Amino acid sequence: MKREAIQHFNTEEYVYPIKRNELVFKIRVAKKDISKCVLIYWDRTKPENRKKCELKCKYREELFDYFQGNIIFHQIARYQKYYFVLTDNSGNIIYYTANGAQQVLPKSGFFEYLYVNGTDVITSPSWAKGVIYYQIFPERFCNGNRGNDPEGCKPWGSLPDREHHMGGDLQGIIQKIPYLKELGIECIYLNPIFEGDFNHKYATTDYFKIDSQFGDEETFRELVDICHSCKIKIVLDGVFNHTGVHFGPFQDVLENQEESRYVKWFHINHYPVEPSHHNYECVGAYKWMPKLDTSNPEVREFILKVMFYWIDNFQIDGWRLDVADEVDPSVWEEARMRIKEKYPDKILLGETWGYAGKMLRGNQMDSVMNYVFRDAVRDYIAEKSISVTQLDSRLNHMLAYYKDETDNLLYNLLDSHDTERFLYLCHENKKLLKLAAAFQMLFPGSPAIYYGDEVGMTGDNDPDCRRCMEWGDNADQDMRNWYRKLIQLRKDNSCIKSGSFRSIIADEMSDTYGFVRKDAMGSCYVVLHVGADMQKISCPVLEKGIFTDLFSGEVLVEEDAGDLKFLNEDITEYVGKITLQMEPYSVKVIMSSRNSSKKQ
Repeated sequence: MKREAIQHFNTEEYVYPIKRNELVFKIRVAKKDISKCVLIYWDRTKPENRKKCELKCKYREELFDYFQGNIIFHQIARYQKYYFVLTDNSGNIIYYTANGAQQVLPKSGFFEYLYVNGTDVITSPSWAKGVIYYQIFPERFCNGNRGNDPEGCKPWGSLPDREHHMGGDLQGIIQKIPYLKELGIECIYLNPIFEGDFNHKYATTDYFKIDSQFGDEETFRELVDICHSCKIKIVLDGVFNHTGVHFGPFQDVLENQEESRYVKWFHINHYPVEPSHHNYECVGAYKWMPKLDTSNPEVREFILKVMFYWIDNFQIDGWRLDVADEVDPSVWEEARMRIKEKYPDKILLGETWGYAGKMLRGNQMDSVMNYVFRDAVRDYIAEKSISVTQLDSRLNHMLAYYKDETDNLLYNLLDSHDTERFLYLCHENKKLLKLAAAFQMLFPGSPAIYYGDEVGMTGDNDPDCRRCMEWGDNADQDMRNWYRKLIQLRKDNSCIKSGSFRSIIADEMSDTYGFVRKDAMGSCYVVLHVGADMQKISCPVLEKGIFTDLFSGEVLVEEDAGDLKFLNEDITEYVGKITLQMEPYSVKVIMSSRNSSKKQ
């Protein structure tokens, strides 16, 4: 490699612990520039005892390859010096150290990992890895107690608006737990249920009280107990970035102005304070939701008091944290430290609409709402605004951006109370929704179903996406059965729930995408055809022998691939191919019959 090429060598490395005696080394290099990457490492007190480990290319996006590997030490990892030896496609050697890329190995300037402290190791609830979520907007799920219907409640199933109520409540959710259990749901995420203004309850007025239109604390306790008896977790929505104007401390500010003891709880711009976005910071210039000053230690302590109250007294399984990326990070850092110390199995799930690297370093969130995944699937399947090659690049970039241990925790949604329904974006084409659901269930992460998607509900953005749940003849039972089948596949096969990922097909001519999920028990091949015509697809495989289509039961035999070229063949050890006949808008899930990963 020429000196000028070395000077512009675009490489980045990082290291993180997954145990106190195990480090993951990861390095990003220009796509297909590097054919081999070897890590050289040693204890700084024993420089003569250098060891090496070849890193493997795990992810590949449009511009970069990501090599990584794990090193296990016999004690807590400490004082490890290291550098990388990179071999380019012409056989040239590049040494990558803390001082950059060099053609000659220097005598100093190496990387060094100093010490793994206990809190450096990212821990998360084991139950949350690959868990199947179900999001419920309580006001629209089921009306189980008409006695608590708000005044002026509209008939169930009326088209929604931002003002009226339909009567959904906690008793209704209790009545439908058998439905959710049969569907295969493992964790319910509830939109806000605390006393608040408006039908969405994101304008909280009392954080220690269940809104009377949903029930009371005893009803909620019954819901939690029933969920837990059915092995279903329950996560509440914590709206701590802002409140409603009828929240007690804000009312005190309106009444006492500068003399209020709560003036520093909010971002007051000038006095006199009255409900106006010109007077104080609020959410989206929406005057009914004043923003809390979460850098204030008193506010931070209040938030933690609320979080502990519902965990201590009602045994909820964690918090989904609204607009978490707008809250002062010190809140989440202290919340994680204090909550995890007492309740290590409680999840902290943050809302963000972009990449969440800062929140997922191990000192704030366990997981985030993965709108990055949602946007990629929307753009490819529903809106057809990107090619399959672009889809593959975006997904690999996303997986590489996060740690592998985080990838399996990501809350992978197709839609939510804040977006259009996915079926609406598909122009009511249910075949496309089925494809997207298969993608969601078979991809790494934790799939999240927004209530009603499984029965074919549609709707434009808020408020139309918050229609009443379909329980009658309009509920699409074929769609529901499809979701049940996918969920069962995920539960039955460990490689789908927690296996590695490698994209193996990204064919723009046929509009087909494929990937393999693999663990120690076996491999599962997922092939999605988004085109409107029949296609004959050659799918590369990692094993010899026979394979089974898990949907049709068809038996497939591995064949010689001949001169065929496959995606990522330079970094994947393919041994042959199988031939698939793909129907329009179809998915195939193929399992190696020789190495089934089905749970016993």
